[in-house]
Amino acid sequence: MGVTIHDVARAAGVSVASASRALSGRRKVTPEIAERVARAAAELGYQPNAVAKALRDQTTGTIGMVVPGIGNPFFTTIVEAVERELQNSGTDLLLCASQYSPQVEARRLETLLARRVDGLIISPCDIEASVPAVLDAARRVPLVQLDRYIEGGGADWVGVDDEAGLALAVDHVIAGGARSVVFAGSRLVSSSARLRLSGFERAAARAGVEVLPPLLGEFTLEWGIEAGRGLLDAGRLPDAVVCANDEIAVGLVRSLRFGGARVPEDVAVVGFDDVGHATMCDPPLSTVRQPVEEMAAEAVRLLGQLKAGDPRPAQRIAIAPRLVVRQTSRPVAAGVEG
Repeated sequence: MGVTIHDVARAAGVSVASASRALSGRRKVTPEIAERVARAAAELGYQPNAVAKALRDQTTGTIGMVVPGIGNPFFTTIVEAVERELQNSGTDLLLCASQYSPQVEARRLETLLARRVDGLIISPCDIEASVPAVLDAARRVPLVQLDRYIEGGGADWVGVDDEAGLALAVDHVIAGGARSVVFAGSRLVSSSARLRLSGFERAAARAGVEVLPPLLGEFTLEWGIEAGRGLLDAGRLPDAVVCANDEIAVGLVRSLRFGGARVPEDVAVVGFDDVGHATMCDPPLSTVRQPVEEMAAEAVRLLGQLKAGDPRPAQRIAIAPRLVVRQTSRPVAAGVEG
């Protein structure tokens, strides 16, 4: 049996109540008693009962997080950033993946709620099908949506300004001489997929360039490879391809180069995210950088202000992205990071 509060009290020569007050810090004791109790606890190796503390304080010191897939480098990066932010307050993170399934996502949320997490951070996998489970969870604990969000609001959201990011990418390839452009992205089941396509279309329309039909599949390297093959098979390459994430872009560059196309001489390619794949691409990928650390910090800050079922209108915080020019596009603009 481990060391108990009774053992600490006995060693310190105080009552159990005094030892409890000294260790919890919620009620004052004399400096002498506080020092005696702290010394006894350290000498005995006393560890507080986390379960008892949770029952007493009605908190568990844990936050649950649900993302669509941990294999996607972007979600790995954002999870790590959130965990770093939580460590500053001594809070632990419980992580689940929805596997891009609204049904699995709903079960993961119930699992985390059953573990009495103090709050939830979620990137919903489906803008429509995720609505019931996300809204139900938001009524029960503080909840913030990160990166993606559900249709109709109903819960706070922190993410990147997708439209601004796509405008940066489109304006960049046009400045490099592109007169025909195409978007390679995901099927329109998530808010990110929809916003990035619409942002591309608006930016291209403003510029007055030729826009080819979008290539929509998945946010994966494999889809990027397939999309590149489709462009080669069509017999006419666009001047530039703007991609919805870096995985698609890397796969597309690989496919185009394998098929004999030169990047960026024949086709300029720009991605979105600026995570691991971008610098490993050959040649290194021009992309739109998501402000991951800022997004994580803002999500954790916002979560700390929320109460379950808060009747106030949901907040939406969009953080500006940044263009990073490398070697899959032309030219390297002065003053832009390479």
